[in-house]
Amino acid sequence: MAEENPVHGTADEGHEISLPPEVQLLQDVAPPFFPEGGSAMTILVEWPPGHPGLPPHRHSGPSFGYVMEGAVRFELEGEPERVVEAGGTFWEPGGDVIHYQDGNALSDAPTRFVVTMVCAPGQPMLTVVGAEELRERARLRAPRPCLG
Repeated sequence: MAEENPVHGTADEGHEISLPPEVQLLQDVAPPFFPEGGSAMTILVEWPPGHPGLPPHRHSGPSFGYVMEGAVRFELEGEPERVVEAGGTFWEPGGDVIHYQDGNALSDAPTRFVVTMVCAPGQPMLTVVGAEELRERARLRAPRPCLG
């Protein structure tokens, strides 16, 4: 028997509601903040095989993603690099945290993922981090895997 998934919300009577069995809860996180007056946008990213992804960057608000196909190499400041495969989710807090990697972890297949990003008013959804700041914050990056 499938376990019921509670939804953080209320029905008209003020009671917690549950998702029907046809709906699967993939991710349930509490973002550290939601910028007042912020907006949200959802994008579809389609990386060809081996695509390195975007350069290190940050978002003005939290972001939530779902990998539809392939595998994403995902790394946030202070966390070890990991691979999120199709059917997996990821999220990042936004704000000051650097997002180091979001490339295709596969050299022989495309990767597709959807990301919903919360944007602070008047700020871009994504800002590339410069080389000087990356050097200054290098101590905050998780140890890199040894390749050899």
